[in-house]
Amino acid sequence: MYSCRFISSLAEVSAEQWNALLATDYPFLRYEFLWAMESSGATTRKSGWEPSHLVVEDAGELVGHLPLYRKHHSYGEYVFDWSWADAWQRNGLNYYPKLLCAIPYTPATGPRLSLRQGIPAQPVCEFLREQADISVSSAHVLFTNPDEDALWGDADFVRRVAPQYHWFNRGYSDFEDFLAAFSSRKRKALRRERRLVAEQQVVLRRVPGRQITTDLWRHFYHCYQMTYAKRSGHGGYLNQAFFEQIGQTMPDNLLMVVAEQHGEPIAAALNFHDSATLYGRYWGCLREVEFLHFEACYYQGIEYCIEQGLQRFDPGAQGEHKIQRGFDPVETRSRHWIVDPRFREAIARFLDQETPSIHAYLQDARQMLPFKRG
Repeated sequence: MYSCRFISSLAEVSAEQWNALLATDYPFLRYEFLWAMESSGATTRKSGWEPSHLVVEDAGELVGHLPLYRKHHSYGEYVFDWSWADAWQRNGLNYYPKLLCAIPYTPATGPRLSLRQGIPAQPVCEFLREQADISVSSAHVLFTNPDEDALWGDADFVRRVAPQYHWFNRGYSDFEDFLAAFSSRKRKALRRERRLVAEQQVVLRRVPGRQITTDLWRHFYHCYQMTYAKRSGHGGYLNQAFFEQIGQTMPDNLLMVVAEQHGEPIAAALNFHDSATLYGRYWGCLREVEFLHFEACYYQGIEYCIEQGLQRFDPGAQGEHKIQRGFDPVETRSRHWIVDPRFREAIARFLDQETPSIHAYLQDARQMLPFKRG
């Protein structure tokens, strides 16, 4: 008979055991990615991401797992519950710690619960809910895919939706074929953006993971730190050790876009990919060049997807400006179990009001897409 328990570190299981249970090649659930987060210090008690992974065992053998953290703040999640935490505090209660099933610092929809065939999912979902009732304020499952979303609903986790913007490959033969689907005015505007980057003597190249050199990693990390410092006042959630480690352990899932001006590297974007999807993740620049961010983070990715036959490009959270560049507004999902019945009812009412407004926004936002009508 199988049983569920928590482990405080991925070091308690092997990469072979963990990865053997993955049903897809989604990169962020791989042991290599999650272990790089933990071993580099990005997911530790000190960082506020305390590992508490849920494992399912049958006679001591690993037959299932769920990436799980005891969170001591809400940074790095991209599903914003700061107002919920504030409500707890105003009532003299502690919102933190909470249990969070998520890929750290990564707002990318995908699988979360991995189980050997024949192991039922519902008891595992209910186990998480019951454990939340014992020790924390709440449990949250972020960026669930459609199949798993229903499982958490069956366990009485309430549903929250939010917008993102994804590009879809509709059988384009090349970038110009993609642009041919645009209205004339929008097509000219995008071509102008690309032309102005080239006119500023900026050259971009796409570097597969196995070809990323030590010098390129150093350049990328310098760009990443500088951009974070300018935007947020700190050097980013991740350190150089994390990036160098994934460069060694999962190079076949990586693509770096490097921008050079007059032969000098000035910017870089790091993407992940699996067999179907490109995920834009990290960006940084040392020199501001008009429209370079769009070129490096969007247009190079679209070209890569078309060349490689990838079906979707998820460039990351937020950014309504992506719509006019051909990224469709889509719905993302999260699930939430609130222990205190008073807050559970209040949040359910809040979500009953929020959800229709998100759906209305998505419908209106789709009217902003640049594609020809009819």
